[in-house]
Amino acid sequence: MYYKIQDTVKAISARCPRRARIGLILGSGLGSFVDALENPTVIPFGDLPHFSGSTTPGHSGNLVLGELAGISLAVLQGRVHFYEGYSLAEVVYPVRVLRYLGVKQLIVTNAAGAVNVGFHPGDLMLITDHINLMGGNPLIGRNVEELGPRFPDMSEAYDAAMREITLEIAAQDSIDLQQGIYIGLSGPSYETPAEIRMCRALGADAVGMSTVPEVIAANHMGLRVMGISCITNMAAGIASQKLSHQEALAIAAGANTRLVKLLRRIVQRLDTAKE
Repeated sequence: MYYKIQDTVKAISARCPRRARIGLILGSGLGSFVDALENPTVIPFGDLPHFSGSTTPGHSGNLVLGELAGISLAVLQGRVHFYEGYSLAEVVYPVRVLRYLGVKQLIVTNAAGAVNVGFHPGDLMLITDHINLMGGNPLIGRNVEELGPRFPDMSEAYDAAMREITLEIAAQDSIDLQQGIYIGLSGPSYETPAEIRMCRALGADAVGMSTVPEVIAANHMGLRVMGISCITNMAAGIASQKLSHQEALAIAAGANTRLVKLLRRIVQRLDTAKE
């Protein structure tokens, strides 16, 4: 895998030699953040060696290298998922490439269903921790020492200092920001009401089908990580309506303005904060 990563990084550098310290992953319906970037270089996943293509609506499937207020960023506009038939190693491959593009801090976003009955569609939730119920781990198999240790610590999977910065910015800008635990399941079927009751009993506040493998791989490589979920629906059994991906995309689009504003400010603070 290490040599494949070097192949991909070489191909990216040939298109854009810019190094980036901050990376972002934009989830379902949340890809408009890239519209704020200056001097963007857009590279479809399919143009990169060893990258997998996204097949999920709402995921453009591009690597976008650009600048925000003079800060160089590497942005994954969309992601690939376990439920698309990819291995977890393939799912996290783009995160590993970001690390070798220079990224040291990673912001992950996703669309999620509310398990916490106090949440509402359109809410933003700062992820404080996660629960892995995806049925696998991207680190299974022979460990690649160049990437990270055999047994990485996950006691602070979501960096406390990055979360504190995010909370400060949200308060300053009067952006309502929930906090909670994200639980990842494999999908692609939505969860049953019984499964949601289980998730609540386990302590989860939001549920989704992504993010967890990426955060594990990022921690494996020593990246500092923070995550934000856009709550797009109440999970099964909480509300009476049926669940729909198109409805989830519509809710995510409605929350985009607040999320983009928050992300812009976070990126600027992270760039000035000391490592």
